[in-house]
Amino acid sequence: MRYVQLLVFLFFVQTGAAQTGTWNIINTKLDLTEKWNLFGELQLRSLRFYDDFHYYEIKGGASYAISKVSSISVGFGIFDTYSPGGNFKTPMANDEWRSWIQFSIMQYEKRLKLEHRYRAEQRWTSNGFRNRFRYRLNTALPLNNKKIEPGTYYLTASNEIFFTNLAPYFERNRLFVGGGYEFSHLFTIQAGYLHQFDYKINDETGKNFLQLSFLFEMQWKKKPGEKVPGGMD
Repeated sequence: MRYVQLLVFLFFVQTGAAQTGTWNIINTKLDLTEKWNLFGELQLRSLRFYDDFHYYEIKGGASYAISKVSSISVGFGIFDTYSPGGNFKTPMANDEWRSWIQFSIMQYEKRLKLEHRYRAEQRWTSNGFRNRFRYRLNTALPLNNKKIEPGTYYLTASNEIFFTNLAPYFERNRLFVGGGYEFSHLFTIQAGYLHQFDYKINDETGKNFLQLSFLFEMQWKKKPGEKVPGGMD
């Protein structure tokens, strides 16, 4: 409870800062077998604290576990961005459909869990077709148990880089730090701070968000290995 109270306190401190938005996630996963699962995710983002909503995405797909520590996934979704200055203010800045293929590797260093994620995206945007490539290193550290299981508090941090096949190649860097609590095998809540740096020619900008995630996992058959919570974005 002290850890949860600390997170809430940090949230209120952060919301006093200018230009802090919100990033809200509902993530679901259905484990069909030990190898196969289906996933889906909804996101809603704002440029100010629960105001000036400008972005949403709806996506889903399927994953196959190659081994206990590696998997391959495919996905598809819609990603819409609106003009700033209001709640879904028109005109729409970008109407995008996106598909991707992804490869993930888990690494366990005693209590510390690491995930290496490689993704290739195909993006059909309002400005034409684009490719994008991403690498994310995600970490999770359980605090009161050796593994992340029901009743476990954990810390998490990740960093992801985005680049394209066209100059200037580097597109974005996304840093996240936070923590969570696994209530049960079905439900986990996670919260933290996210900083996103976007590179644009003659216009370099950074953006801060408070991220809140609700993670649901339903199992038809229990999968081997330890679950490491996290969104798919």
